[in-house]
Amino acid sequence: MLINSNHGLKYFQFNSLITKSLTHAIFTRQGGISPYPYISLNVGGTSGDSKDNVVENRRRMFDCMKLPVESIFDVWQVHGKEIVYTRNPRPLNTEHKPADIILTDQPGITLFMRFADCVPIFLYDPQKKAIGIVHAGWQGTVLKAAEIAVESMTRLFRSNPKDIIAGIGPSIGPDHYEVGNKVTKAVEENLKFLKDEVVIQKSDKKFFDLWKSNEIVLQASGLKQIETAKLCTACNLSDWYSYRKEGASSGRFGAMIGLTGK
Repeated sequence: MLINSNHGLKYFQFNSLITKSLTHAIFTRQGGISPYPYISLNVGGTSGDSKDNVVENRRRMFDCMKLPVESIFDVWQVHGKEIVYTRNPRPLNTEHKPADIILTDQPGITLFMRFADCVPIFLYDPQKKAIGIVHAGWQGTVLKAAEIAVESMTRLFRSNPKDIIAGIGPSIGPDHYEVGNKVTKAVEENLKFLKDEVVIQKSDKKFFDLWKSNEIVLQASGLKQIETAKLCTACNLSDWYSYRKEGASSGRFGAMIGLTGK
């Protein structure tokens, strides 16, 4: 990934997604106005930060990428596999739809999601000029939300999975994501074919590798081009929010992707 900074904001981009046809970024927590404990570029509105702070932080992100805030399309993320296909931005005064996958083939729309340990996944089909963003925590991962997104791009846009480029962004890494029986049982039921590769036993503890899980799911969906950041949110609290490390008062960092029409 590439590290960039602009007006005090620090953000990451995937090398494989650098193209004039696409705008994308995953912002760190730096460069915002939110006070302790959200310091500082928090865009999550459910952990106690003020709405004014969240709105201003979001505006700074869009200004950084030279995009109008009015181009945003975001959803109420519910840790599932629901899809929204949109042809228009979300009017700022309307309610969010519940979903964890957003797809579009229309330029001028900025798909936007919020994260703190869960996996951001960008999808881009340069042939059909279509994009997607996926929010995959452990629930979305075991429900194979990434696979569902690819299948939906194939159906909606006639994408060939071999053409789709994926970027797996910063999230909690396998060394820090200790899980219990509920998660391992869900992996056994839904991802049995890769359980031995992604559930790591260390002494009497088990850890879940979200990165590898989503890589394998995407590969099984036919993707050939997958770039994984391998940046652990729990390891790097100066850059990222981590619900596992910071608890209920953790903020959320923002991720955006949009077609430019070029």
